[in-house]
Amino acid sequence: MASQAKQKNKLLVLKELFEQQTNENHAMTVQEIISALNRKGISAERKTVYDDIATLTDSGFDIVVRKRGHANEYYLGSRLFQTVELCILADAVASCRFLTQKKSAELISKLCKLTDKHTAPMLARSVHVGSRAKAFNERIYYNVNFVHEAIKDNKKLAFKISYYDIEKRKRLRHDGLVYKVSPYYLTWEDDNYYLVCYCEKHRGISRYRVDRMENVTVCDEDRIKLSIDEEALAKSQCSVYSMYGGNERTVTLEFDKDLMNVVIDRFGQRIVCKKIDENRFRITVNIQLSPPFWGWLFKFGNKARIIEPAEVIEQARGVLGEIAEMYTPEAATV
Repeated sequence: MASQAKQKNKLLVLKELFEQQTNENHAMTVQEIISALNRKGISAERKTVYDDIATLTDSGFDIVVRKRGHANEYYLGSRLFQTVELCILADAVASCRFLTQKKSAELISKLCKLTDKHTAPMLARSVHVGSRAKAFNERIYYNVNFVHEAIKDNKKLAFKISYYDIEKRKRLRHDGLVYKVSPYYLTWEDDNYYLVCYCEKHRGISRYRVDRMENVTVCDEDRIKLSIDEEALAKSQCSVYSMYGGNERTVTLEFDKDLMNVVIDRFGQRIVCKKIDENRFRITVNIQLSPPFWGWLFKFGNKARIIEPAEVIEQARGVLGEIAEMYTPEAATV
């Protein structure tokens, strides 16, 4: 009976054989296929193998045949994912701060199953990510799923917020207060997921890092419906510059020509750039004046500056002044 069951599975085993054992550089002759089937306890003849290959081809599998000496050899020509696409996905998974080392390894192992055994080691190679820290909270992976579920089903979310104290001990904010929110957007910024939502505690649009959320649950209550203004504010929160709040202003910025790639990376190719001379250009954009924006702008030193409005220039001076004050001789003796 067991032998008969294996024979019934022959077509599935043959499909798996082509997927896992063959590629353009590792084709198999019919005799090699028969031997591989025999090792799995499945008897086969040349005629039945030819018929099975024809069946798989008729079903949409790209099985390529070519000559090896006097014999034909076969391999799976195309797959759902090309090797380079799988390598890109594996690199992204390996370097993602959001995923723990364990979860990254699990996902890469699954990606390896989408290609043959000869190509899989390329995906499992070690990816260098410098000093980038990986997440330690395994629950992050499931928090994202809860968020997606709540948004899809139009439900509220409940969770607690964690933080690390000066002793690097994990704590819960406000003695474990449960935050109840209406989730609307999940955004990805600087290697972290952020939930954009209407928070009942703050009675307005808020933004929370998903890896800081604990004890996440989907509630039975329907989420609230946002007003037009709240919807606009929620969409504006899908930006790293808005994570600390901050007033939105129209600002003209001037950059050194060497920063054109940086500007396009941040604001997109549609940004209108006005050439000032051979070395400088300007853009006018809506910006939320928050710590992430100042940090982004100031890291370019004298190659980037605010041109207008005057009050934003003054605000920039204030921020720089606060930083400079930290390095005065008086501050150093404190």
